[in-house]
Amino acid sequence: MTDTVHIDLGDRSYPILIASGLLAQADTFAHCPKASQALIVSNETVAPLYARQLQAALAPHYPKVEQVVLPDGEAHKNWTTLQGIFDALMHNGADRKTVLFALGGGVVGDMTGFAAASFMRGVPFVQVPTTLLSQVDSSVGGKTGINHPLGKNMIGAFYQPQLVVCDLDTFDTLPARELSAGLAEVIKYGPIADMAFMDWLEAEMPALIAGDKRALAHAVRRSCEIKADVVSKDEREADLRAILNFGHTFGHAIEAGMGYGVWLHGEGVGAGMVMAAELSQRLGLVDAAFVRRLRALVARAGLPVRGAMLDSQDNAGRYLELMRHDKKSQAGAIRFVLIDGPGKAVVREAPDALVREVIDLCCAEAVQA
Repeated sequence: MTDTVHIDLGDRSYPILIASGLLAQADTFAHCPKASQALIVSNETVAPLYARQLQAALAPHYPKVEQVVLPDGEAHKNWTTLQGIFDALMHNGADRKTVLFALGGGVVGDMTGFAAASFMRGVPFVQVPTTLLSQVDSSVGGKTGINHPLGKNMIGAFYQPQLVVCDLDTFDTLPARELSAGLAEVIKYGPIADMAFMDWLEAEMPALIAGDKRALAHAVRRSCEIKADVVSKDEREADLRAILNFGHTFGHAIEAGMGYGVWLHGEGVGAGMVMAAELSQRLGLVDAAFVRRLRALVARAGLPVRGAMLDSQDNAGRYLELMRHDKKSQAGAIRFVLIDGPGKAVVREAPDALVREVIDLCCAEAVQA
């Protein structure tokens, strides 16, 4: 049985399909935009596993199905790799109706979406996420882009897909570290929006870590439901949508400071959520018991609960420098997503001195990943 979650954005609305076995079924893609050509964008890790299945499923709908295979990893989420997608489109004679299919994790999805937004000023694309992180977060909501050496996802566009296909069977080939990284984006939805979901995560974490499809299906569905509700109310992150970045301000600093790909995105978010919770406590928004509870859940997911040492001389200073490049920053002031009581998030500034205290408390003496 296929679960469907709808993103309600008027004429940009689209469904998220969640089930096992979707990727290889031609019917899954029957209502995608019609065109003479489709381009599958994948990477060196995922393409050998799933590209042939997807190509066969698309063949009844598109006379020509091409593919481009990108290098794998966050380190390649840049202009050079993006140019490879444009090269494939140009060499294959793509036109304004050509449909792009993003087959892979968050890096592939973000870059494919950005390429679709840019090529001929906009062509349709479909998300076929193959990691837990991309199914519960990055494939949903239309954020696309690439990294800059000074900041993650600083160059991009809001551009919605036509469809998101979450095939739970792709988790069968997902490494344990990637599964844990995805759980960070699942965990965040509890503290910011649904404490009953956090209760459920605490009870079901062993099943999730073990790859139980029943548990994973619920985690994906509930995460998508919460994100769909937020995105439908604030598509372009004017206000409410920023709460989805809980843990990301600290986490993005870790990713940029260590070099993209050293820490997985979800690992940075895991440590970042603990740091944001500690800052919330110091601002009087939550109590110590809540921080301990969140830290324990992050640890049980196999994620780091302490940040990396980015600078042996002034670690907190390096974090602050990197966080000032965060997209939520305004006029040089860092704005954090904090927990304003369990199940409710708020975006606000905090004194640098207090942020320094939190960083010094929460960072390891040696790099942990």
